[in-house]
Amino acid sequence: MPLAPATRDRLRSVSTATLCTALFKRGLRNQFIQDVRPLSPKGEVMVGEAYTLRTIPAREDLNPITVFQDRAHPQRKAVEECPPGAVLVIDSRKDARAASAGSILVTRLMVRGVAGIVTDGGFRDSPEIAALAIPAYHHRPAAPTNLTVHQPLDINVPIGCGDVPVWPGDVVVGDGEGVVVIPAHLADEVAAEAVEMTAFEDFVTEKVLEGRSILGLYPPTDEQARADFAAWRAEKGR
Repeated sequence: MPLAPATRDRLRSVSTATLCTALFKRGLRNQFIQDVRPLSPKGEVMVGEAYTLRTIPAREDLNPITVFQDRAHPQRKAVEECPPGAVLVIDSRKDARAASAGSILVTRLMVRGVAGIVTDGGFRDSPEIAALAIPAYHHRPAAPTNLTVHQPLDINVPIGCGDVPVWPGDVVVGDGEGVVVIPAHLADEVAAEAVEMTAFEDFVTEKVLEGRSILGLYPPTDEQARADFAAWRAEKGR
């Protein structure tokens, strides 16, 4: 089921930190992709359904440079078929010795309307990718071509990325801190709760800046704190 526009908008308004807490409340502790960060934090939030690419260690006789002439090569095919609004998530086995993709492929994704790209490996041409108008997340720059280390094999299958299980269609959210993966069936309710949590955290931050103690306020164990939050929401229209 496609991600509802209202859910997409809600997820764009919240942080990965808040989403991690909402997922933790549901018993999900391992949804934040490890050791992956944005190439260029731009203040925008990446949101889209996962479209996956799985790699295995490259075997030299199967990965000469000529494999890129094959229009069905999984890496090229994934770039051309990743749906607009989706996020291409690459399982590079946490190995950044060689690139998962470079600037030309990421530019193609951008032009096709893809919402972002994530790898637990690295990108080549990383300065150029950082300048593009598409969110991109990786572990670190990696200049060597992917063929030296990675053999792309499967498209849109369950993968692991930075120790997180990613199923096709899961909802991928990225901000300045990193990337979290929300199971598809939880996306609507997690997004709604995260918006509520964000409103409360904004209220708490304002009160702490005014000099108020966090005791009884965060979490709100005092009746006065709950009443103050209700009044604050009414005043702010949130």
